Amino acid sequence: MAKKKVVLAYSGGLDTSVMLKWIQEQYESDVISVTLDVGQGKDMEAIEEKAWKLGVLNHYSIDAKEEFVSGYVVPAIKANALYMDTYPVSSSLSRPLIASKLVEVAEKEGAQAVAHRCTGKGNDQVRFDITIKSLNQDLEVIAPVREWNMTRDKEIEWAKEHGVPVPVTADSPYSVDQNLWGRSIECGVLEHPDVEPPSEVYEWTAPIEETPDEPEYVTIGFEEGAPTSLNGVKMSTLELIEKVQIIAGKHGVGRIDHMEDRIVGLKSREVYEAPAATVILKAHADLEKMVLTRHEKLFKRHVDHEWAVLTYTGLWMDPLKEALDAFIDKTQERVMGEVKLKLFKGNAQVVGRSSPFSLYDLSLATYDIDTTFDQKAAVGFIELWGLPTVTAWTLKKKAKAAPLLHA
Repeated sequence: MAKKKVVLAYSGGLDTSVMLKWIQEQYESDVISVTLDVGQGKDMEAIEEKAWKLGVLNHYSIDAKEEFVSGYVVPAIKANALYMDTYPVSSSLSRPLIASKLVEVAEKEGAQAVAHRCTGKGNDQVRFDITIKSLNQDLEVIAPVREWNMTRDKEIEWAKEHGVPVPVTADSPYSVDQNLWGRSIECGVLEHPDVEPPSEVYEWTAPIEETPDEPEYVTIGFEEGAPTSLNGVKMSTLELIEKVQIIAGKHGVGRIDHMEDRIVGLKSREVYEAPAATVILKAHADLEKMVLTRHEKLFKRHVDHEWAVLTYTGLWMDPLKEALDAFIDKTQERVMGEVKLKLFKGNAQVVGRSSPFSLYDLSLATYDIDTTFDQKAAVGFIELWGLPTVTAWTLKKKAKAAPLLHA
């Protein structure tokens, strides 16, 4: 009888290496490993080599950076996606992509199950499970960490007993997840919200004390809401993100430390690095203010919030998100132009913007005597605009005076 096949999301780290062996033994199954490159900066060849040494039936190394940018990051930019107005949903964005590739490989290989390393406390289990089940309800989802209840020390001990190489970094107190849109750091001293994150947790951003003493200016160009040029040079969005990450990180831009509401109901202290996301999202939101009407912008604020919540909470596949995307894409038709930002000592400040679809009219807005704005029209506007307020206060004053009249 043929063994069951399980497709595993494999990072090459301690957890997924242990669960590769664990699934082989506990489920008596063949394991097919899948590793996606979404800009995490890992050695894909070394990861594949390790997978083969651990006895996988097959291995897939997938360069998904371009797909991640076009199908996930760009929509997030268009939606100004910031969960709780702070976190640029970097890890959240990669999960539905990884899950979709697991399903693709499972269907290609005739596998009966897929597996991931998510814990029972985190958000990722929700994102993986719902996406996988949405794409293929017949696939079993295996999450060993939810089953084995091993401490870090026990996991290392199990690895040594079963011939799983233990990486030198296994003793690090931090859990790190990163892709080209952001870097998430958890655990260790970071679990104490009152303690400042130590400098060792940061890799992409310089401490303020070591940033340049002169500001640097960058100009980001947008076409239909997507960033397409840097300082006047056309380039792919992927290349632009990579370049802005280095420039902004050098100036200490993009460090995030906030209290976050997890999907499962827990409060957690989260630390992120997102230099490129911080700069690009700020530029995009500013350009929208120039080209969208007040009514569009105010309504889109609600749509953007809902979009970020759906993405964070694992509902990437929900029909509501598809509907929100349709609205957002329509608004982005006029989000064209350039935004200039000043990077200095941890700050990214918008200092200029221009667009062929700008709703700003200098001849109307200027306070110069030659303005084309008819100031006499303001009198009638104020009369009508303030009518409900004036009427309400008139009635309120009459009500207060009524007792005195009957005294």
